[in-house]
Amino acid sequence: MRYEIGRRRLRRAARALVAAVLLCGAGFAPSALAKRGAVEVVVEDPYLELHTGPGRGYPIFYVAERGETVEVLKRRTDWFRIRIPRGQEGWVPLEQMRRTLGLDGEPFDVPTFDVADLAERRWETGVLYGDFGGANVISVYGAFGMTPNLSIELWLSQALGRFSDSKIASLDIVHTMFPDRRFSPYIALGAGVVETDPKATLVAATDRSDNAAHAGAGLRAYLARRFVFRAEYKTYVVFTSRDDNEEIREWKAGFSFFF
Repeated sequence: MRYEIGRRRLRRAARALVAAVLLCGAGFAPSALAKRGAVEVVVEDPYLELHTGPGRGYPIFYVAERGETVEVLKRRTDWFRIRIPRGQEGWVPLEQMRRTLGLDGEPFDVPTFDVADLAERRWETGVLYGDFGGANVISVYGAFGMTPNLSIELWLSQALGRFSDSKIASLDIVHTMFPDRRFSPYIALGAGVVETDPKATLVAATDRSDNAAHAGAGLRAYLARRFVFRAEYKTYVVFTSRDDNEEIREWKAGFSFFF
């Protein structure tokens, strides 16, 4: 009975938090180039290839010729969004932008990475270490940035305890409050699976696998170039087959790399 009540309460809290996260995430953080203003450069190579998106997997749909002046609108890690005089907009890789010229004839001064690039990231990966219900835990994750504020994260963790070991896999939705600032708090909501392997010696014990949901909050700090420090705290509710759900608290800290 208490198991079902706990699940209903968690569902209501989850729906409320997801609605709040999506509402807050509707606002986009301004890009670095948007803050500095658009920059014009001259094509020095025989041609400049415009992709439909920021990545090699996106097709080339237009080619700007040598001598054309193009406008640099924004940057997303190693890709720049540009506009040509005819109005078309596309994405150009960093190596080609380095071979363009400013209006003064000097090589284009490619901006170094800063905290604004963190807000424009598409992918992020990291490793964190901490405590999971009294056990040492190490976690790795990969994240996809949907907007500067919202991202989806896939977590894989291994917890090593005195009486049992656990493997945790979860999928989180994360809302970053101030993605364009060096320090920013964030909140997370997720669900996954916890597999527990008891270290029983006197009494026979079996492995068990339980569904789990969690909510948490943390702080991320931009360090330099593409590196970020991250610390967080989460509370898990593990839906066991027993009468009571199990609550586990976790904290961890580590570093991530975005691209």
